[in-house]
Amino acid sequence: MHIHKIEIPTPYAVGDVNAFVVKGDALTIFDVGPKTAEAYEALQQGVKAAGFAMTDIEQVVLTHHHPDHAGWVEAFPNATILGHLYNDKWLRHDEEFLRYHEAFYRERLFEHGVPQEYIAPSVHVRRELELVGKRPLTHILADGDEVPGHPGLKAFETLGHAQSHLIFWDEASHRVIGGDLLLDKITPNPLIEPPLDRTVGRTKSLLQYNESLEILRQLPVTTMYTGHGADLTDIPVLIETRLARQYEQSMKVYELFGDDALTVVQMTKRVYPAIFQRQLGLTMSKTLGHLDYLEANGLITSFQTAEGIYLFKRK
Repeated sequence: MHIHKIEIPTPYAVGDVNAFVVKGDALTIFDVGPKTAEAYEALQQGVKAAGFAMTDIEQVVLTHHHPDHAGWVEAFPNATILGHLYNDKWLRHDEEFLRYHEAFYRERLFEHGVPQEYIAPSVHVRRELELVGKRPLTHILADGDEVPGHPGLKAFETLGHAQSHLIFWDEASHRVIGGDLLLDKITPNPLIEPPLDRTVGRTKSLLQYNESLEILRQLPVTTMYTGHGADLTDIPVLIETRLARQYEQSMKVYELFGDDALTVVQMTKRVYPAIFQRQLGLTMSKTLGHLDYLEANGLITSFQTAEGIYLFKRK
C-alpha cells in the first residue's frame, strides 16, 4: 500500500489537516480538507506531487464528517464518495436532519443548565456546514467492511470524536489511516453529537472514545497516519499516556465538586473560568465527558430535577 501525505491548511485552531493518496487496485484519497480556496490549492498541488491529476482519483474515503475532513468532495469529478452513513446526512445538507440536530442541541443545553436566552445563539449547526461539501455518499462503509480496490484494508467504527468516525487498518502491512482517533500533540475533543438512532438519547462521547481507543490498542499497528500532525508508531504507549492524563483531569473535576450538586454549566465555570463563555459548546463537551467518566466509575451520581435539569454530585 503506497501512501502519499498531503498537508492542507484549515481556518481552524487545530491547524493543517492531513489527506492521504493511496494507490492500490483503485486510486483513493482519504479525507479532502475544508471547502476553502486555500485547501483546494493544497489538494491540487498534493495530488500532482503524488504523480496524479484530480481527475485520476477514483475514490474519496472520509474518516469522518467534520468540515476540515469532508469539504472538497466535489473536487474529484470521477470519484465515488465513501464513508460512514452519518456522513451522508451532512453531505446532503439534509434540512430535516439539521432541524433534528438543532432540536437535540437545544434540549441538551437546557437540561445541562444553560439559561434560555443563551441557548439559541449557542446552536451553530448550519455555520458548521459552510465548509462541508455537497456530494452525497455513493457507497456506505460499515464496521468490518473492506475498502473497494484495496484488498485487506478494513474499516473499523471508532466513534467518540465524531459519530461518523472510521479508521482503516491494512492487515498486510499493519498500517492504519486513523483520522482524528489518536493524534501526535493534541487530544481530540469527544464532541457531543446527535446519534443516528434517535431512540438512544445522548451518546456519552468520552466513553465511546475510550472504547474506540481500545479497538485501536488491540490492532497490531506499525504506523498510524493521523488526521493532524505527525505519523505515530508506539500506539499502546501513547494510548496509556492519554488515558492517564484523562484520569488526572477527571479527578481534578471531581475535586471541584466539594459538597455541591452542580449542573454541567456550573461545573464548566469552575473548570474553565477564563474561557467558558467564549467557547461554551467546546468547554461543556469536555466537562460533560469528565462527568460521564466519573459517573461510569462510580464516583459521582446524577439526577434530574422537576424542571428537567440534570445535577451531578459526589456519591
